[in-house]
Amino acid sequence: MSTTDESDTTGTTELAPSGIPPEDPGSRELAPGSEIPANSTVNRRQGFGDGFLSTISTGWAQRPEILPPAREQAVFAALRRAAVSAAFPGKRLVVPAGPSKVRSNDTDYPFRAHSAFAHLTAWAGDAVPDSVLVFDPRDGEDEPGHDVTLYFRERADRTTAEFYANPSIGEFWIGPRPARGGVAADLGLDTAHIDSFAASDDDLVVDEDADLTRFVSELRLRKDEYEIAQMQLAIEVTADGFDDIVADLPRIIAHPRGERLVEGIFHQRARSDGNWEGYDTIAASGPHACYLHWTRNDGAVAPGDLILIDAGVELDSLYTADITRTIPVGGTFTEVQRRVYEAVLEAADAAFAAAKPGALFSDLNAAAWSVIAHRIEEWGFLPVSAEASLDPTTGHHHRRWMVHGTSHHLGIDVHDCAQARRELYAGGTLEPGMVFTIEPGLYFQIDDLMVPEQYRGIGVRIEDDILMTADGPVNLSSAIPRTADDVEAWVARRSS
Repeated sequence: MSTTDESDTTGTTELAPSGIPPEDPGSRELAPGSEIPANSTVNRRQGFGDGFLSTISTGWAQRPEILPPAREQAVFAALRRAAVSAAFPGKRLVVPAGPSKVRSNDTDYPFRAHSAFAHLTAWAGDAVPDSVLVFDPRDGEDEPGHDVTLYFRERADRTTAEFYANPSIGEFWIGPRPARGGVAADLGLDTAHIDSFAASDDDLVVDEDADLTRFVSELRLRKDEYEIAQMQLAIEVTADGFDDIVADLPRIIAHPRGERLVEGIFHQRARSDGNWEGYDTIAASGPHACYLHWTRNDGAVAPGDLILIDAGVELDSLYTADITRTIPVGGTFTEVQRRVYEAVLEAADAAFAAAKPGALFSDLNAAAWSVIAHRIEEWGFLPVSAEASLDPTTGHHHRRWMVHGTSHHLGIDVHDCAQARRELYAGGTLEPGMVFTIEPGLYFQIDDLMVPEQYRGIGVRIEDDILMTADGPVNLSSAIPRTADDVEAWVARRSS
């Protein structure tokens, strides 16, 4: 493990006479002391006077470096790296964190490291953009495996120009950046400055090499004990966010864009108790609930309607929940709303019952779709029998009203393990350690002439997060009200 102390200036650049290193391509600031041409389109950037340049590097208190103990997840990340190393003997592997992404002009989106990078380093919500994890194969048969190094742009001390002149990475702008020694101790990894990293034409790079990309995705199919604990915590915080929404229903109803308030209330919980949302919150009231990924969230929330809320808190570790509840805005389901809701709940319970160790992942779909097809047949909407509709080749008429699947893996991504082979995912078997959703739904769009008018504009989805154990499935989100009676009681209790 490499360490540095405060005097380590590897990779830093001494002040040039102008006050800024002219070769610095990342700077968004003009060179200090330089004149701005009259025809320039640069309107916000200012030069620096000699008085500033002669004093900016002095008068600062000494910063002691205290090396932290390795974070809890570091030991699990080391085991994951060992698995990657064993799968690619003799190959140089590169796992980038990714760059910052521009949102508008000189404003970036909040940085989130690539999921494979976070999984293999344990560096998550506090990771630095443009970092790279590198597996260098060892020479000789006596010492197989890889030497693993984390390359990143460490902090610049106050003798360097980027400290004050570079809004992208300067500490004056974005706050302190970590030193190599602290990161090495924190993550249990050797570290080096990003300037010393050199790519090779023979490198296997995540998102460029199919085999490596697939492997690091499949590595997340089964969660370790740290990951499972994080998933449970993310769900608990998400439950608090749903409680916040239900408690604030009167204010939400009173606002002309109540869906935005739902989104904002949940965001407050996600940011206060976590890192962010794991995905854009769906706050879909009335007919909007029939649009599967409604994230515009600009509609009213009116009594008499249902509101479908699909939301999940992402923790600082980047593990996220993914929960959906459908709530009667006025506190009580109508007869038709309850009929649809209870059909969806029955489908969810059927999928849960089908979830056993060794069962096919596709069995969850089959169980939920069977309930949906039979209920729609019973209501008289289905143009064929339920059995005919369930035929995978000539049928699927029922999917007009449930076009999505019933389940997906969940973890550090909301749709985790997405690059895994189909035979291990959709065609795979359920194994202990897997975390996945069960989320059937029914959606009768406002202009659907194949259903009676009283059904139009009703959308219902119920989504829970499930852990498979050796003894069977565990609903990690069962504490959030699920049955129609419990949801009505929840609204009455929290929003009164």
